[in-house]
Amino acid sequence: MNTFITDLIITAPPLLLALTIHEFAHGYVAYRLGDPTAKLAGRLTLNPLHHLDPIGTIAFFVIKLGWAKPVPVNAAYFKNPRKDMLWVALAGPMTNLAMAVISAIATKTIWLLMEILPPSPVANALLLPLNAMLIASVWINLVLCIFNFLPIPPLDGSRILSGILPLGMARSYANVERYGFVLILLLAFSGILSRIILPIINFANTLLLS
Repeated sequence: MNTFITDLIITAPPLLLALTIHEFAHGYVAYRLGDPTAKLAGRLTLNPLHHLDPIGTIAFFVIKLGWAKPVPVNAAYFKNPRKDMLWVALAGPMTNLAMAVISAIATKTIWLLMEILPPSPVANALLLPLNAMLIASVWINLVLCIFNFLPIPPLDGSRILSGILPLGMARSYANVERYGFVLILLLAFSGILSRIILPIINFANTLLLS
């Protein structure tokens, strides 16, 4: 129980931040491209309470994959709906990738400080938990980035692919969305999803923290 509580304390802050900035990025880019839907819905905010999906948050601790409430986007406001929707979709996972890089740099900075500073109970009490949170942040943001790049509707990767495909193929591909969530759950609980994305996540995590 103590280990679970410790893991929860370490993991919860970077998880909440990663989910929040992912959805905020979608809404912000959509807003800059002319769509006020997220802003009018109160979702253009960094308050995590406005973005959390209870099931998606719990899922992260159970199957190591999670999600937030999708930010509402209305492509009718865009000048070029297909192209602009691609940029909106790309914003979420790319923001997580940027956050993973920032967290890795901050982690290495703490490692350097711990080598330079003389041993101190106060410094350890501050730096060790922060270091653990930043290491968790690298992993969590990489998971959200790589998972969302999968071209399975309704993940961001499917929106990106739809913006690249010829119009006719994109319309046919959109029909898969009704089965997308079920497909993701089947892949996740069968272990196939982990076998696909974990090697990529592990490689990126090692690369950033080596």
